Amino acid sequence: MKSFVVFAVCLAVVLAADKEEDRPKTFKRLIPADVLRDFPGMCFASTRCATVEPGKTWELHPFCGRSTCVVSEDKPPRLLELVEDCGPLPLANPKCKLDEEKTNKTAAFPDCCPIFACEDGAKLEYPEIPTVAPVPEGAEATTAKA
Repeated sequence: MKSFVVFAVCLAVVLAADKEEDRPKTFKRLIPADVLRDFPGMCFASTRCATVEPGKTWELHPFCGRSTCVVSEDKPPRLLELVEDCGPLPLANPKCKLDEEKTNKTAAFPDCCPIFACEDGAKLEYPEIPTVAPVPEGAEATTAKA
Protein backbone atom coordinates (compact mmCIF):
# COMPACT_ATOMS: atom_id res chain seq x y z
CA MET A 1 0.00 0.00 0.00
CA LYS A 2 2.85 2.36 0.89
CA SER A 3 4.52 1.89 -2.51
CA PHE A 4 1.19 2.62 -4.23
CA VAL A 5 0.92 5.95 -2.39
CA VAL A 6 4.51 6.85 -3.37
CA PHE A 7 3.74 5.90 -6.99
CA ALA A 8 0.57 8.00 -6.99
CA VAL A 9 2.41 11.03 -5.59
CA CYS A 10 5.21 10.66 -8.18
CA LEU A 11 2.66 10.33 -10.98
CA ALA A 12 0.85 13.47 -9.78
CA VAL A 13 4.14 15.41 -9.77
CA VAL A 14 5.00 14.24 -13.30
CA LEU A 15 1.53 15.09 -14.60
CA ALA A 16 1.68 18.52 -12.94
CA ALA A 17 5.09 19.16 -14.54
CA ASP A 18 3.73 18.16 -17.97
CA LYS A 19 0.75 20.45 -17.47
CA GLU A 20 3.09 23.32 -16.47
CA GLU A 21 4.95 22.94 -19.77
CA ASP A 22 1.66 23.55 -21.62
CA ARG A 23 1.24 26.86 -19.80
CA PRO A 24 2.92 29.89 -21.33
CA LYS A 25 5.60 31.70 -19.40
CA THR A 26 4.59 34.82 -17.57
CA PHE A 27 6.60 38.01 -17.29
CA LYS A 28 7.09 40.46 -14.43
CA ARG A 29 8.26 44.06 -14.60
CA LEU A 30 8.43 46.90 -12.13
CA ILE A 31 7.27 50.31 -13.37
CA PRO A 32 6.57 53.65 -11.67
CA ALA A 33 3.02 53.56 -10.31
CA ASP A 34 0.36 56.01 -11.40
CA VAL A 35 -0.51 58.15 -8.40
CA LEU A 36 -3.37 60.61 -8.08
CA ARG A 37 -2.46 63.92 -6.41
CA ASP A 38 -5.34 63.52 -3.91
CA PHE A 39 -4.18 60.01 -2.89
CA PRO A 40 -0.36 60.31 -2.67
CA GLY A 41 0.21 57.08 -0.69
CA MET A 42 -1.75 54.81 -3.02
CA CYS A 43 -1.35 53.40 -6.53
CA PHE A 44 -3.95 54.29 -9.14
CA ALA A 45 -5.31 51.23 -10.97
CA SER A 46 -6.48 52.69 -14.28
CA THR A 47 -8.19 49.47 -15.39
CA ARG A 48 -10.38 49.64 -12.28
CA CYS A 49 -10.48 53.45 -11.97
CA ALA A 50 -9.65 52.99 -8.29
CA THR A 51 -6.85 53.56 -5.81
CA VAL A 52 -5.03 50.58 -4.34
CA GLU A 53 -3.09 50.35 -1.07
CA PRO A 54 0.56 49.21 -1.11
CA GLY A 55 0.78 45.42 -0.93
CA LYS A 56 -2.61 44.89 -2.63
CA THR A 57 -3.07 43.23 -6.02
CA TRP A 58 -5.63 43.86 -8.77
CA GLU A 59 -6.54 42.17 -12.05
CA LEU A 60 -5.89 44.09 -15.28
CA HIS A 61 -9.16 43.17 -17.02
CA PRO A 62 -9.84 43.58 -19.95
CA PHE A 63 -6.14 42.72 -20.36
CA CYS A 64 -4.58 39.45 -19.26
CA GLY A 65 -2.50 40.29 -16.24
CA ARG A 66 -2.39 41.54 -12.69
CA SER A 67 -0.55 44.27 -10.83
CA THR A 68 0.59 44.81 -7.28
CA CYS A 69 1.19 48.17 -5.60
CA VAL A 70 4.72 48.14 -4.15
CA VAL A 71 6.71 50.62 -2.05
CA SER A 72 10.32 50.96 -3.24
CA GLU A 73 13.28 50.72 -0.90
CA ASP A 74 14.61 54.06 -2.21
CA LYS A 75 15.16 57.05 0.04
CA PRO A 76 12.62 58.62 -0.14
CA PRO A 77 10.42 55.64 -0.99
CA ARG A 78 8.36 55.67 -4.22
CA LEU A 79 5.29 53.75 -5.29
CA LEU A 80 5.89 51.14 -7.97
CA GLU A 81 3.61 48.78 -9.85
CA LEU A 82 4.68 45.15 -10.23
CA VAL A 83 3.02 44.11 -13.50
CA GLU A 84 2.63 40.41 -14.30
CA ASP A 85 1.36 39.47 -17.76
CA CYS A 86 1.78 37.05 -20.65
CA GLY A 87 4.64 39.00 -22.19
CA PRO A 88 5.14 39.41 -25.91
CA LEU A 89 3.48 37.14 -28.45
CA PRO A 90 5.79 34.67 -30.17
CA LEU A 91 7.23 35.43 -33.59
CA ALA A 92 5.08 34.20 -36.48
CA ASN A 93 5.63 30.52 -37.21
CA PRO A 94 3.43 28.74 -39.78
CA LYS A 95 3.96 25.45 -37.89
CA CYS A 96 2.52 26.86 -34.66
CA LYS A 97 -1.03 28.08 -34.19
CA LEU A 98 -3.00 29.56 -31.33
CA ASP A 99 -4.88 26.71 -29.63
CA GLU A 100 -8.37 28.23 -29.52
CA GLU A 101 -9.76 25.32 -27.48
CA LYS A 102 -7.17 25.60 -24.68
CA THR A 103 -6.93 29.41 -24.62
CA ASN A 104 -9.47 31.08 -22.33
CA LYS A 105 -9.19 34.85 -22.82
CA THR A 106 -11.76 35.56 -20.09
CA ALA A 107 -10.09 33.48 -17.36
CA ALA A 108 -8.17 35.05 -14.48
CA PHE A 109 -4.41 35.57 -14.90
CA PRO A 110 -2.36 33.48 -15.73
CA ASP A 111 -4.99 31.13 -17.20
CA CYS A 112 -5.96 33.82 -19.75
CA CYS A 113 -2.54 33.70 -21.47
CA PRO A 114 -2.57 32.32 -25.01
CA ILE A 115 -1.62 28.68 -25.54
CA PHE A 116 -0.04 27.62 -28.82
CA ALA A 117 0.10 24.20 -30.47
CA CYS A 118 3.06 23.40 -32.69
CA GLU A 119 3.71 20.62 -35.15
CA ASP A 120 6.28 18.03 -34.06
CA GLY A 121 9.77 19.54 -34.07
CA ALA A 122 8.54 23.12 -34.35
CA LYS A 123 9.37 25.55 -31.57
CA LEU A 124 8.06 28.99 -30.75
CA GLU A 125 10.51 31.86 -30.68
CA TYR A 126 9.86 35.01 -28.72
CA PRO A 127 11.16 38.51 -29.43
CA GLU A 128 13.75 39.90 -27.06
CA ILE A 129 12.26 42.26 -24.54
CA PRO A 130 14.22 45.51 -24.40
CA THR A 131 15.31 46.40 -20.90
CA VAL A 132 14.72 49.85 -19.58
CA ALA A 133 17.11 51.53 -17.21
CA PRO A 134 15.69 51.85 -13.72
CA VAL A 135 14.01 55.13 -12.85
CA PRO A 136 16.70 57.37 -11.33
CA GLU A 137 16.51 57.85 -7.58
CA GLY A 138 14.54 60.96 -6.70
CA ALA A 139 12.54 60.86 -9.96
CA GLU A 140 8.80 61.28 -9.50
CA ALA A 141 6.36 58.48 -10.20
CA THR A 142 3.97 59.08 -13.08
CA THR A 143 1.13 61.29 -11.88
CA ALA A 144 -2.35 61.05 -13.32
CA LYS A 145 -4.35 64.21 -12.72
CA ALA A 146 -8.01 63.88 -11.85
